[in-house]
Amino acid sequence: MTSGRFANSMSSALRHPGVIALIIAAVTIAAMLIVDHGPWSRAKTQPAHLAMYATTGEAARAAGAAVLPTEPKSPFEPARPKTSPLINPVTP
Repeated sequence: MTSGRFANSMSSALRHPGVIALIIAAVTIAAMLIVDHGPWSRAKTQPAHLAMYATTGEAARAAGAAVLPTEPKSPFEPARPKTSPLINPVTP
């Protein structure tokens, strides 16, 4: 008889929204830890003698990219507004 009451109270407790949220959170955290820290997510670095280019710039230049300067000011940019003179200039 007592085991029936315990099973009934456990089944009703597991239907509580807070308990359901905790179970979902625990499963989500466990899945995230498995995916993020598994052996398949290790960085695949190459030693210096195997890497073709030491920097990103070298790789970009090898691919044919060129760094070009931009225009200093856009033709659509409005002119800077004029500032008013100081009313009470501070004199030392």
